Amino acid sequence: MNGSDSGYGMLARMLLSFAALTLMVGAAVPFTVVIYNVENLHDADGVAVYDDYQPDLYRPTHVATKVENIAKVLQRFRGGDGPDIVLLQEIEIDQTPGTTVDDVDAFLRRWDGVPVREVLTAEPLAEEVAGVPAEVWILKALRDVGINDYEIAVGSDAPSPATAESRRAIKCVTLSKFPITKVHNHPVESARMILETQIDVNGAPLIVFNNHWKSGASNPEMATIRIQTASVLRERLDQILAVDPTADVIIGGDLNAQYNQQARYANMPRTGVDTIMEIGYSEPALQRGESDLYNLWFELEPAKRGSDVYRGEWGTLMHIVVSRGLYDSAGLQYQDNSFGVARLPGQNADAVGAPIRWSSGGPQGFGFSDHLPLYAHFRAFDAGAEGRWMSLERPSDTPPTGDVFGVDYSQVDLNTAVALDALPRDADLRDGTWSGRLFKVMGEAVGTRRPEVKVNGKVYGIYAPQREASQLLEAQAVRHRQLSFYGELGTYKGNWQFVVRDVSWVQ
Repeated sequence: MNGSDSGYGMLARMLLSFAALTLMVGAAVPFTVVIYNVENLHDADGVAVYDDYQPDLYRPTHVATKVENIAKVLQRFRGGDGPDIVLLQEIEIDQTPGTTVDDVDAFLRRWDGVPVREVLTAEPLAEEVAGVPAEVWILKALRDVGINDYEIAVGSDAPSPATAESRRAIKCVTLSKFPITKVHNHPVESARMILETQIDVNGAPLIVFNNHWKSGASNPEMATIRIQTASVLRERLDQILAVDPTADVIIGGDLNAQYNQQARYANMPRTGVDTIMEIGYSEPALQRGESDLYNLWFELEPAKRGSDVYRGEWGTLMHIVVSRGLYDSAGLQYQDNSFGVARLPGQNADAVGAPIRWSSGGPQGFGFSDHLPLYAHFRAFDAGAEGRWMSLERPSDTPPTGDVFGVDYSQVDLNTAVALDALPRDADLRDGTWSGRLFKVMGEAVGTRRPEVKVNGKVYGIYAPQREASQLLEAQAVRHRQLSFYGELGTYKGNWQFVVRDVSWVQ
């Protein structure tokens, strides 16, 4: 089992090791892959499937904030040059396809020197930018910080009819600084299409599958849909490996399943990642040919495996899975122990390292995503490189258990909280500048079952993921008609609320 620190210090060290690799391997060409679910990036035209992204809740200024924050994260890689390959999930399917940008490069050149926020906040909004697809705004924000030269592959971009019972709203997008030679979308049942992209890396073909499987990791009914998606992917992978058993393949994205899915959920005897894909945990077994896929989560200690949080528990819904061919010295190779979570405290992660998710509160919006990005480093060898299988340092060879690790918000320093009664009388908590801040809240209880709180004449919802915290709040409401707690300010479905993350926050 490999020990590894997944915090910002680890990211910084990995970036330094990446630079060192460039010098050490000589003829080898190093490259970095990042997987990032950006949490429902929508365009600026106000035409959206999801209620949270209608014009009264989500405006062009929010688009600017979201793409600027995406660029801040990606700028952390390769000394500010950005990752070489980026797999993005939750990009809006353009609901106004007539506004598609035919020549993205020309569009970006047209707005050179004008920051993305200035383009999107001009009043009135220029007609030529109102319906620009969301992925183009990412490229614009990256260009603003000097990250250029991405080719782009887009998941199927046809919106479902307005009369459809379940409308398709989001897609996958892949960016590459290397030439993209082939793109294919694989339809699946009740989920996003799998985006297959072949990329030419220093003359060697790399096949990348960008995924966003059906949600509901703990739901057995949703598992049947994920099994169907996994079957489509497995069939395509088998076709590739039948031609070349050591083909270089990366499977990435949001699989909406844990790395230990079958062990964690005993009510799921069959799962997409375990039963269908047969994703392995052992690097030696991979090299021996006993498996053909390896999940890079196994490079971290179990307690440090986590890039999302649900109901106070760490999850591993995002994945980077590599094929056996990426462990040999022919063509492309994974850099051993280079996998990590792009956790940036004070930026995209909070005091305990959990993701700071997106909030549309206020005129600008706030936050990043409910998922932290994953990254891994690779290298391309010149033709004729010697050696067959790369040497392994601390090879992982321990099967997964069903262990679940909680997020320990009891360690947060509550002394850093803002006291509401210390704010100026004219302070507007809903102007967006206070979003994400921790507050000491004392106010009148509104209701007793799942109570809300009235502060300065305005009512705020309360979300407490832990049942014990909810019960304490309800008890306060019944006994005292007053509430006293610590909470992070944010919005959910357009409604302002305080999030009480730990039972110790109720006082």
